[in-house]
Amino acid sequence: MAGRLQGKRVFVSAAGQGIGRAAAIMMAKEGADVLATDLHADKLRGLEGMEIAPLDVMDDAALKDALERGGPFDAMFNCAGFVHQNDALSCTDAEWEFGFGLNVRAMWKAMQAALPAMLERGRGSIVNMSSAASSIKGAPNRFLYGATKAAVIGMTRAAAADVVTKGVRVNCICPGTVETPSWEERVAANAAQAGGMAAARAAFVARQAMGRLAQPEEIAALVTYLCSEESAFVTGQAIVIDGGWTL
Repeated sequence: MAGRLQGKRVFVSAAGQGIGRAAAIMMAKEGADVLATDLHADKLRGLEGMEIAPLDVMDDAALKDALERGGPFDAMFNCAGFVHQNDALSCTDAEWEFGFGLNVRAMWKAMQAALPAMLERGRGSIVNMSSAASSIKGAPNRFLYGATKAAVIGMTRAAAADVVTKGVRVNCICPGTVETPSWEERVAANAAQAGGMAAARAAFVARQAMGRLAQPEEIAALVTYLCSEESAFVTGQAIVIDGGWTL
């Protein structure tokens, strides 16, 4: 039986770990011809049944080349990003520039490079990584991160409106807390203040209404749906998948 993405060419950034890796694996299993990229080439090891390539999405020329030479793409998942832990008082100029450069500008540049071929063929699906910690919900110590992810929602909706009659869809996903290597790094960073690793983990879990964290595969399932024809009537949406955090 053919998979939901059989015959589709799909681009994934930050595919080395976490949600990006889970999405690349799931979409490949659904029949997609996946180009899985990551800044760190070593993290792409073990990804089977797909094309892998190192890529710095903040390098405009390299990103444009990867998307133009590697395409045309039927779908793309812009997953690359970084979670700064700061507030309005502690956020630095360097953090601001890097946060918006990676979380927002690189995503815009990826869309800018992929959209022409999608529009020429009259089809395509773009999925951007946002967060429930954005314009949807304010989260402590997520000043810069929330600002960038709110920008992703606005950018996604505007891009969707521009191409809504041209066969191309643009959506973003807004996860709650997901158990990934990136999350483990934040736990470690908060451990001393929280009173140890166990306490830091418990604090993250406690804010989830379901009493648990999401698994990367649960988020990947939503990405796969949005890249498939099953979601053909879905565009311009910021879809929250947060285990009830925003209830």
